Amino acid sequence: MKEIMQYINTNSFLHRMNPLSKIAAVTGIIALSVLSTDPAVLAIMVLGIFLASLKAGLQQELLRQLKLLVFLSVTLILLTVFTLKSGATIGHLIPPGTFAAAGMVPITTGALDFGMVLSLRFFAMLFAFQLLVVTTKPSDLMKALLAIHVPVDYVLMFIIALRFIPSLQVEGQKIHEAQLARGYNPGTGIRGKIRSVKPILVPLVANSLGRTQVLGLTMDMRGYRNRQNVEKHRLEWNKTDVAAVGCVALMGVGVILTGLM
Repeated sequence: MKEIMQYINTNSFLHRMNPLSKIAAVTGIIALSVLSTDPAVLAIMVLGIFLASLKAGLQQELLRQLKLLVFLSVTLILLTVFTLKSGATIGHLIPPGTFAAAGMVPITTGALDFGMVLSLRFFAMLFAFQLLVVTTKPSDLMKALLAIHVPVDYVLMFIIALRFIPSLQVEGQKIHEAQLARGYNPGTGIRGKIRSVKPILVPLVANSLGRTQVLGLTMDMRGYRNRQNVEKHRLEWNKTDVAAVGCVALMGVGVILTGLM
């Protein structure tokens, strides 16, 4: 099983970019995703990120998260349909004549627009962050964060948290396979998937807590808390870095100008 959120060692143009420029671009994309309420702008942003991954040969890494994002999008749209009643009514979630003559749970244009905006925001933010992680070595990411004067403790927590994600994924899969080898049958369908979570989650959390305690003791023994100076390396910029940051900046200016008009 391939690990998620794990660095991929290739030689794409994204790998050759300065990690500082990638952090700046991702930060700008996240800010624009939160500030923009236009589905067209968000869709263009998502398309641009996917085209960048396509050119770098990393589109499969984004497509692997498509099921999760589609499920999240459907959930968000349903929530907005149930809770938001603005705009014109274009139909009903429960058709007329089923439980009521006029139908129940009206579907409005305002709810669909807001649900689509929320979904596209998650697409843009997750895609951008995933490209940052899979194209940047943890050591380079640490150097970039230290270069912008992020405290060492926070940098270590961030890097360790990133490394924990694939570790938990692999360990959860091993626990699931061990349960199946022992004859555990959670059943099929949605109910079976829900029942299979408990025997995986309990040992996974217990093992993770034990690992964090060992990791904390190891860091104390190596004197990480007492380190005042960390070696800094100069990070070079190239034309791709300037182009990436410039594109995000121009898009931000466009969003601001659109909001003012």
